[in-house]
Amino acid sequence: MHHVLIVHEVADYAAWKRMFDDAAPLRKAAGEIGYQLLRQEHDANEVVHFSRWTSLTAAREFFESPELVRIRAEAGVRAPTFLYLESLEDRRL
Repeated sequence: MHHVLIVHEVADYAAWKRMFDDAAPLRKAAGEIGYQLLRQEHDANEVVHFSRWTSLTAAREFFESPELVRIRAEAGVRAPTFLYLESLEDRRL
């Protein structure tokens, strides 16, 4: 399984979330299979987007596309950090 972990600060979570939800069809068409959103315990505007993808190549092309760079800027995203990850093990205890 292929995953992307993105950590970023947003100017306004509610405004960012509306744009995030509006972009769901774009993410799905690009190869996103599913996601989780998390936030820092004491900062609602520091968001973690953890997602599963059909391939890391598809994810990288999507997140680095000029359209997504523009969307992130409009959504108030500051200094995103991207980690492109491949699953080694997945267990429940």
